[in-house]
Amino acid sequence: MKLVIIEPLGVKEDKLLTLAQATLGQDLEVVYYDTRTTDSEELIARGKDADIIAVSNLPLSRVVIEGCPNLKLLAVAFTGVDHIALDACRERAITVCNCCGYSNAAVTDLVFGMIVSLYRNLIPCNEVVRNHGTKDGLVGFELEGKKFGIVGTGAIGMRVAKVAAAFGCEVYAYSRTVKETPDVTYTDLDTLLKTCDIVSLHVPLTPATTHLINTEKLALIQPHAVLINTARGPVVDTKALADALSNHQIAGAGIDVFDVEPPVPSDHPLFGAPNVIVTPHIAFATVEALEKRAVIMLDNIKHYLEGSPQNII
Repeated sequence: MKLVIIEPLGVKEDKLLTLAQATLGQDLEVVYYDTRTTDSEELIARGKDADIIAVSNLPLSRVVIEGCPNLKLLAVAFTGVDHIALDACRERAITVCNCCGYSNAAVTDLVFGMIVSLYRNLIPCNEVVRNHGTKDGLVGFELEGKKFGIVGTGAIGMRVAKVAAAFGCEVYAYSRTVKETPDVTYTDLDTLLKTCDIVSLHVPLTPATTHLINTEKLALIQPHAVLINTARGPVVDTKALADALSNHQIAGAGIDVFDVEPPVPSDHPLFGAPNVIVTPHIAFATVEALEKRAVIMLDNIKHYLEGSPQNII
């Protein structure tokens, strides 16, 4: 059996290979690639002899999947799998598993980092103090007492809810599945958008959630409210959000995800909009989270080899 780690996973090579040997033993051949490519021919060359391919958020198209005839398991070191040609995997009976839970703390940290930065004007404050300025015009807001809306109450959404409650926020939620939990009031999406001072998105990308936040929904958000997206870029209509910010329909936004993976084109609509913090799809990426992810991914492979696959998509 051959495992191909087809792209870097954010863990040092020696540490990753040591973890692989400790988890999987020495009978499995492991090949590691320390460069990332989106060239289909190169990806096929890397994976054509693999029984198992480990991948993070690198897109694997139908062409690539079909070009790897021995592939039996796709171990996705990521939570979302919208970058994988799942239909091609289904047709070939290729098992696909993901890594849930590794980034819950990391994403939550960035959500509140963005909110505090927007609420307390941290980026403008940094600039003004370096230019001999004062706090004039930069007095911000507290989180305590704010109405905090969470769209999607999976594991990350629920962690965000817990932290928001700890800040003293009133927490509201909209989700396909309602969970009985203290300190969270479930409501419909329109009511949440109309009510909340902060709206944080935590839904997967599906046909139903594509452009979930569009021109119509943005018009419901209060002018003083901020929107945070650490979910998937296409959940928000980018042009509509840029227009809403430029027209002062909403007060600000923190955006970690885009319609494309970074690098993002310099003419992206949000780059010209006011009061936006953008980060390069980094919410999931901390040293600790990437190590947790590697451990889960290898454990998924181990369970598959033992005949008891887990975290199947």
